[in-house]
Amino acid sequence: MLLPRTTRLASALRVAVNSRLNAFSRFYSSAAPRTLARTPLYDLHVARGAKMVPFAGYFMPVLYSDESVGESHNWVREKAGLFDVSHMVQHRLTGPGALPFLHSVTPSDLTRLPQFRSTLSVFLHPVTGGIVDDLIITSHGPDGFYLVTNAACKDKDLAYIARNMKPFASDVKHEVLTGQGLVALQGPLAKDILTEYLSGLTGSPVDLSKLYFGASMFVEIPSLGEKLHVVRAGYTGEDGFEISISEKNTETVTTGLLDVGSIGGRIRLSGLGARDSLRLEAGMCLYGHDLDDTTTPIEAGLKWVVGKTRAMDGNFLGAETISGQYDSWSIVPRRRVGFLVEGAPAREGAEIVERGTDNVIGKITSGCPSPTLGKNIAMGYVRSGFHKRATEVGIKVRGKKHSGIVTKMPFVETKYYKAP
Repeated sequence: MLLPRTTRLASALRVAVNSRLNAFSRFYSSAAPRTLARTPLYDLHVARGAKMVPFAGYFMPVLYSDESVGESHNWVREKAGLFDVSHMVQHRLTGPGALPFLHSVTPSDLTRLPQFRSTLSVFLHPVTGGIVDDLIITSHGPDGFYLVTNAACKDKDLAYIARNMKPFASDVKHEVLTGQGLVALQGPLAKDILTEYLSGLTGSPVDLSKLYFGASMFVEIPSLGEKLHVVRAGYTGEDGFEISISEKNTETVTTGLLDVGSIGGRIRLSGLGARDSLRLEAGMCLYGHDLDDTTTPIEAGLKWVVGKTRAMDGNFLGAETISGQYDSWSIVPRRRVGFLVEGAPAREGAEIVERGTDNVIGKITSGCPSPTLGKNIAMGYVRSGFHKRATEVGIKVRGKKHSGIVTKMPFVETKYYKAP
């Protein structure tokens, strides 16, 4: 019997996500299952019926027993989802050498980053300009920065930071915030829920209306004995917030948000499955798939993270390659693009071929059925010249060639709360 389209889509999405997560943990998680770390919310996840999987050295929830990945995805698009992202690595850099150090290893122009604002950036390899990791940098002032890097790259990143910080060691202090939790509240109702929760804790109204996308603030909570670090950001394409909390208070804050959001049925816990499909619809990269040590930010469609003046002065690792690519698209060998794919969904590693031939022109790096669009979407890299929108290609899925067309990203319009 043929299942309804929505059921088939959710089932296919679940298979796709599980296979992608298994591949990611196989390549990037060095810990054996019995030595996997647990976030401060591990017990809460288990109690709420989470399916826990190995991911980046941690036990992490992929989905919950009361809904499919597709249902969780749609819930975030329509209401609010709460993600545990405590596995991400949080850092603090302080001292007069913090800015010069970051300028030496990233191409971002952080002199243009206002206090309490954030930006996406990348750590770069020397000469090649390959991406060591992507990260979020938040300015807390001229001598203070808060960073969030990928858990899967923790060992590599820490070695990279230590190696490249040596010339600045006397002027910068680097701390890994190991005692911190991190949760992401995402969706169109996120602002209302967080406003109600924070206002209830502080006993006075907390106004988030002027906290625009990429901005951050500290909210002092006397009853918890700490200040919560709140950034209006996320990795779903929806409006939302990331909240950094001490480990001892992470479960308290999480259950508090869930309790407030349960009024009117506005919130649910969400797992890695929905996070993956949401970020793909938003055209966002996942390190280890869409970005790696061989990819430059220009190839990845992240030219905007390279400051124009930084490209001109060339005073950062990898500038030999990045500055040249910044000034001349003709020397960029490949481009990251989005695809709509007919028939079966294209998985990571699927070959992209020139239309009507078997001439391989690239590979898929991420792909899944889109719950929002009801179509198969993917992103990948193609040789320059085949990157233009509406270019028709062939994509090989399990030995069969399917039609694909280059399309703009994001696949689903983002809903960031930006300044008017």
